Amino acid sequence: MFTIHMNRDTGIEDVVLRVMYCGIDHTDLHQIRGELTSNTKYPLVPGHEVVGEVVELGSEVKKFRVGDIVGVGGIVGSCGECSLCNSNLEQYCSHRILPYNAVYKDGTPTHGGFSSNMVVHQRFAVKIPEKLAPEQAAPLLCAGVTAYSPLKQWMGCNENVKGGIMGLGGVGHLGVKIAKAMGHHVTVISSSDKKRKEAMEDLNADAFLVSTDEDEMRTAANSLDYILDTIPVFHSLQSYLSLLKTQGKLILVGAPQQPLHIQAGDMILGKKTITGSFIGSMEEVQELLDFWAGKGMTTMIELVKMSYVNKAFERMEKNDVRYRFVLDVAGSNLE
Repeated sequence: MFTIHMNRDTGIEDVVLRVMYCGIDHTDLHQIRGELTSNTKYPLVPGHEVVGEVVELGSEVKKFRVGDIVGVGGIVGSCGECSLCNSNLEQYCSHRILPYNAVYKDGTPTHGGFSSNMVVHQRFAVKIPEKLAPEQAAPLLCAGVTAYSPLKQWMGCNENVKGGIMGLGGVGHLGVKIAKAMGHHVTVISSSDKKRKEAMEDLNADAFLVSTDEDEMRTAANSLDYILDTIPVFHSLQSYLSLLKTQGKLILVGAPQQPLHIQAGDMILGKKTITGSFIGSMEEVQELLDFWAGKGMTTMIELVKMSYVNKAFERMEKNDVRYRFVLDVAGSNLE
């Protein structure tokens, strides 16, 4: 059980949140197990899709008021001075500070949203729109913006954009919904036929492609402008590159620990690009929240109490959730 009550003293530009809800992500599980880094620091309080109510403000905070509902996502600090920080690309700053298993500039450890409250600099919090239920907003703060940030380059494109989504988990299902809301023709790509019904009926995808079916793959060759690859475990990229049009992009947002293999010739002859994307900027998080609320969209979540968190991790690891667990932190007994 996580019972951290304050992660640091309140600074002049800090806001104090009473945590209401927090999404559960695969990264949380990997961090708990020490699988992402060799220097995991315990005790560890995970959680990086945090929604809370502002209960206290630093003297220089102008962005929020007490009572506002705000969100905190994948980073809680950066240097604030480099070209990346000054170009709304602070998530790529070499001095970015993660919500947990990291250290603030004042030397105190960061603790995430599996806790009763949280202190964060005003720059790294966003306003939750009134039209968006707080628990609905939580998955957008990391999983959602992870899909939105790379997909926004095709927003407003006059051409009929055709995209593929690989993986239908927390990030993938939001990728489908976001791409559809942007007006794209969306194909869900999966290794089996098991998720066809939910992709087509629950998420309203336009097409479903089984990557192990050679005939389907041959028919779909050179048909996609992009593929958003959300799969977090090892998989070969080679067969998927054939689906891209000339100058198409394969965007990696999952993070397999093993090397991914390709043949250079397919890349060169098709002028194709493999690129990566890491969460999104604070500006993009706010954009997504406003975009989502403006279109009246909903996330597909399962709301659970903190006492269920270990079971939720077990089920998430088995892909037994549609599509995101969200902790009802304020409604749980944290003592």
